[in-house]
Amino acid sequence: MAMRYTRGFDIEAANKHLRKVDKPLAAWMRRIGPLPEPTDWRKSFDPVNALARAILYQQLHGKAAATITGRLEVAAGSRRLNADSLGRVSDADVRACGVSGNKLLALRDLCERELGCEIPGVRKMATMDEDAIIKALVPVRGIGRWTVEMMLMFKLGRPDVLPVDDFGIRKGHQILDGLDEMPSPKETLARGEAWGPYRTWASIYLWKISDFGKGPIPRSQGK
Repeated sequence: MAMRYTRGFDIEAANKHLRKVDKPLAAWMRRIGPLPEPTDWRKSFDPVNALARAILYQQLHGKAAATITGRLEVAAGSRRLNADSLGRVSDADVRACGVSGNKLLALRDLCERELGCEIPGVRKMATMDEDAIIKALVPVRGIGRWTVEMMLMFKLGRPDVLPVDDFGIRKGHQILDGLDEMPSPKETLARGEAWGPYRTWASIYLWKISDFGKGPIPRSQGK
């Protein structure tokens, strides 16, 4: 029987493991305090809709992207952006919503791939490992590895994802280990070996560490 992957994981087990295997990270975890479970792990999830929104939000501030996305939802007559709803909107009308030419091409490519059954649904993804999902989705125009990694972490709740190309992750690693220079993706990947199988949770703490920069160390509100 094929392995099935659940959405989400045991956060307490992740905390316990990370505190045990990495003392510097454990110190930061105590100072930052407990983090909440990402809310999207429990919500319904449509990969095509999520990818369409990821395309629309690229290289834009949140408010501007939300405005453009809202206009497109109105034009499509649906809050679910996929081949069916976007197929009702002409290229000219998509562009009139504020969507760039490159993003229009990316949305059309995504829809064509959905119609060609190239985009796995949630049920199919539950039988696929992380590398298989990345391999299936990065051929979509405008979708890179980082975008899929964010989906794996925050939508699918996969426990062992370390997005080493992310600036914040590497900045967090630099601060964690007191490095003079930003580590390379390869160095962060090697550093994160000990965090498996909970590298997703370690990554979320690294982002928090990066947010604090080299300022005062936060005091935990938790125990």
